[in-house]
Amino acid sequence: MTLGAVWPMGFRIEIVNDVLQRFPDLKVLLCEVKGVTISKVNPRLEEFKEQVYVDVRRRFTLEGLKDEPVFRAYRSFFWRIGIDPTKIRPAAEALIRRILGGRPLPRINTAVDAYNLASMTTCIALAAFDISRLDGKLVMRFANKGETFLGIGMDKPLTLAGGEIVMADASRLLAIYPYRDAEYSRITLQTKDLVIVSCGVPGILLDQLKEAAERASKFVVRFCDGEVE
Repeated sequence: MTLGAVWPMGFRIEIVNDVLQRFPDLKVLLCEVKGVTISKVNPRLEEFKEQVYVDVRRRFTLEGLKDEPVFRAYRSFFWRIGIDPTKIRPAAEALIRRILGGRPLPRINTAVDAYNLASMTTCIALAAFDISRLDGKLVMRFANKGETFLGIGMDKPLTLAGGEIVMADASRLLAIYPYRDAEYSRITLQTKDLVIVSCGVPGILLDQLKEAAERASKFVVRFCDGEVE
């Protein structure tokens, strides 16, 4: 196994050699935020959302999204792992499309809403896990045939065909990378400590992942308190 990236020191993710051999320049960054207080809504965050929406509409057009270099990198990766990006959009692109289509972001909670804003403004896919729900080290690997995965909002578990790229701990799957997180480890109002995952694909620079992780942690602390460790 090859050790994946971590920033700052704390949780690490090991990317197995099979994945790295197929995608040698795949990079992932992790960032922990401890002691947060998450609420359903925060008036300051709602005001900030509107500012971000204005900037997004000024910066992007629906017609031009497919030509953005970061989204081209994610789309290319999706095709390579057997996902049609015209049906399942890269996470940040999907969020931006909502805004350009006249729809606000879905209101989840102040932590998720905050890092979604960071995802939109950096174009990098972000995920987050409740640290209290994690069991041991994190690993990125190919799924085994027959493994089951219950994603956020899914009515029943999905049985994987095998070969999908997944993130897992010692007990269960945490995400189908880089587009769907598990229900079990999602961020809730009870979450106190979380780890943010800045999800890279070939063609995305390490500095871009770091900027996204920094911005996401900054936004979470701004609206949920806590501190980066």
